Amino acid sequence: MAALALLVGGAAAAGAVALREAIALVQWLYMGFSTEQVVSFAQDLPWWRILITPILGGLTIGLFFKYVMPKSGPQAVTDVVEAAALKDGQMTGKAGIAAFFASVVSIGSGASVGREGPAVHLGAVLASVISKRLRLRRTNMRTLLGCGVASAVAASFNAPLAGALFAHEVVVGHYALRAFAPVVIASVTGTLVTRSWFGDFPAFVLPIYDIRSFWEFPAFALLGICSAILAISFMKSVTIAEDVVKKTSIPVWLRPAAGGAAVGLIAIWFPHVLGVGYETTDLALNDRLGLWLLIAVLVAKTAATAISLGCGFGGGVFSPALVMGAMLGGAFGVIATDFFPHLSSGHGAYTLVGMGATASAVLGAPISTTLIIFEMTGDYSITIAVLVGSVIASVVTDQFHGRSFFEMMLVRKGISLEGGRERRMVKSTHVRDIMKSDFVTVHTSADIEQVRGLLCVAPHGELFVIDDKDRLFGTIMLSDLQEVAFDHSIDGIVNAGDVARQHPPALCADEDIEAALKIMEDTGEEHLPVIADEDSQEVVGFVHELDVLNSYNAALRRLRAEDKGRA
Repeated sequence: MAALALLVGGAAAAGAVALREAIALVQWLYMGFSTEQVVSFAQDLPWWRILITPILGGLTIGLFFKYVMPKSGPQAVTDVVEAAALKDGQMTGKAGIAAFFASVVSIGSGASVGREGPAVHLGAVLASVISKRLRLRRTNMRTLLGCGVASAVAASFNAPLAGALFAHEVVVGHYALRAFAPVVIASVTGTLVTRSWFGDFPAFVLPIYDIRSFWEFPAFALLGICSAILAISFMKSVTIAEDVVKKTSIPVWLRPAAGGAAVGLIAIWFPHVLGVGYETTDLALNDRLGLWLLIAVLVAKTAATAISLGCGFGGGVFSPALVMGAMLGGAFGVIATDFFPHLSSGHGAYTLVGMGATASAVLGAPISTTLIIFEMTGDYSITIAVLVGSVIASVVTDQFHGRSFFEMMLVRKGISLEGGRERRMVKSTHVRDIMKSDFVTVHTSADIEQVRGLLCVAPHGELFVIDDKDRLFGTIMLSDLQEVAFDHSIDGIVNAGDVARQHPPALCADEDIEAALKIMEDTGEEHLPVIADEDSQEVVGFVHELDVLNSYNAALRRLRAEDKGRA
């Protein structure tokens, strides 16, 4: 796995490099410059060019998905999480190409989205393609998926530790050594590749911060609560934007262009919303934005990002979350410093805490987000402050919103990660795999004397009653006979059809054991007949509750064995 981790890590990092260079090229084509200093250069552009650039980008994306890949659409980290939890780490190369194109054009034309999500998606797709070509086992496929994600995150932030932890925290879902070691190798590989291409520079240029007093930590905790409110508001704004757009009569292929028009209008007054927003974040970190501008950009960036994602632009949410958190933290820091100047560590420190706390709450990844801050700053004291804010923001978001951005988007697609891989493993075992065939049937016309005799030899003392077409009619147990059980005077009068419990609950042979267990819980039945299908109603076996439970436990044991490399 070490060699494969090196291969995937290098491929994902090369993909991240290609993504950044492609974004720079598209940005040059649309805006006339390729630098990440978007705010500085956009301020010199005429207003009509700022307005029309996102519109043209949106139109390009809409036409691409309408005519080139009509069955595809923008994808991001949400799809990676789904693949890891429910698809054994399998993703398609075609989806990767579509997502790459959409993200490059979106970011290059000024849509308010992030590039880290597309880099993660691309790294995951490359890992999946390599895994499928090598015909790896599903547990190794998931591990390599984590390798691709780790390398992409490390390449994006020059942060190998954060890359490895993010992959485990968000994608892999466990820290077993057999997965942890390859993921770390891939993360380090990704960092080395991007450092060799771009140089060893941090994502942001940060001044040195010093926590002046431990009395500031209550303020950091309060900022964490504010960050949670911001994160929840942002996530809700995305869903509102999606719902509003779906209710309009605008054709699907024109929606990105319509969203581009709205983003362009906002950018005429606030060019800070264009693209990934790294320069805007830098300005806040270095105390170069006033209070009212911080608040205005916070509102504008939240709206622009919600509109961009809601209208179908491709991209991620990490960079926008950092920008919004920076604006919130900077504004909080200005106010806190005005009230308690002798205790404040400066606006920038609060900006950094706001960035980490907001991103943690949005992504549901407080550990890896805190590590990103630590690797960017190398400052242990400010990292503690970020950790406090991140944990509080994540807890508050979980309590009042219940899920991260990725989980929220999956739920909106009708996909639940509840149970995750465990549920998928259980659902892969079907009733036909565990049913028994030593059941006893009796025809509806059989007299009660024959029923008594068959009950004595039937497994679990239950007979399955069938009609003239061999369809399941009902079931009979000794308790169903009641007073006729020992009354031989009516042997020729009462038959099996008269005493049977009609329309009993039954399982189809192709149902999974999760469904079987639920039916047993709902009905209180310990054993159920199994029919071939709903149309024929032919009895083909029966299942006891113990068989279902044993199979359920066996599936979970197989899963644990896979995680530990024993399967």
